[in-house]
Amino acid sequence: MKIKRIGIDLAKKVFQIHAVNEQEEVVIRKSVNRSQLKKLLHNIEPTTIAMEACGTSHYWAREMMALGHNAKLIPPQFVKPYVKRHKNDSVDAEAICEAASRPNMRYVTVKTVDQQVMQSIHRVRSRIVRSRTALINEIRGVLAEFGIVIDDLGVSAVRRKIPELLEDGDNQLPFVFRELLSELYEELLSTDKRLESMTKKIVQHGVVDERVKRLQDLPGVGPITASAIVSSIGDGKQFKKSRDFSAWLGMVPNQHSSGGKNCLGSISKRGDSYLRTLLIHGARSCMKVVERQPGRKSDWLKKLMGRRNKNIATVALANKHARIIWAMLTRNEHYCAGTM
Repeated sequence: MKIKRIGIDLAKKVFQIHAVNEQEEVVIRKSVNRSQLKKLLHNIEPTTIAMEACGTSHYWAREMMALGHNAKLIPPQFVKPYVKRHKNDSVDAEAICEAASRPNMRYVTVKTVDQQVMQSIHRVRSRIVRSRTALINEIRGVLAEFGIVIDDLGVSAVRRKIPELLEDGDNQLPFVFRELLSELYEELLSTDKRLESMTKKIVQHGVVDERVKRLQDLPGVGPITASAIVSSIGDGKQFKKSRDFSAWLGMVPNQHSSGGKNCLGSISKRGDSYLRTLLIHGARSCMKVVERQPGRKSDWLKKLMGRRNKNIATVALANKHARIIWAMLTRNEHYCAGTM
């Protein structure tokens, strides 16, 4: 039995398989568990295996590629049009197999182990930042209930103010509340230590990976942004051109064009919101510097700000940085300050 293509609907324990031969006839349609799936992959000849790009998909793709199979990951939104009535695992596996037969189908590049490790660190760090923000807001809220408002913004202001409040015996704070405030302060310090530990791991990535080190030469791109981009796209060669990368990030206009009339809207905000946020924050941090420096980029930015508001100019600058990053990664080049 010669199998041409296999579609697998992934899960934690039960996997649905849909396989077709050279005549596009169904030869396998069944569900298997983890051990049965690994045994099946060992016993069949190397072939094309398609899966949705979802949780555990990169792990299974690496396992299949190690056995000689051609593993392909399809974005879920591109599989959905091929799903027939009544969604279930069997229908999903058939849709994945059918989507993989399309000659112009887009696929997700399989990530390496190192990429997934660094992405996990970034995700954990991002979650710690959100937790610290929630903790800071909670501290400000409970203090406001006792008439204490911290005017200065930022984490450092709260970190500096709490010891002063605990040492001040004239602020009439109840003893029980002082204990609670002390516990919140210790939690804040503990969160800061965890955040610092994750940040050190990311900075070390820039020391080890030469690509991360090169990207940091670009204004507005620091070790966190550079590491996140390399961990996500690697060398960037899965994108044919720079606009494909910026479109994947969701920083190109939405199109609603018809009848030869082009109608462009706001940015699509598709793709990885974490990378897009880092790039936009980085562009915002270097806006004033770019404005003061003479050169093509400064002239372009001033003209743009004369037509549109500052926020739109910031996103446009982030879009330009994304295209420069793609060129630096794919061409293995360093950043040249005189270029756009």
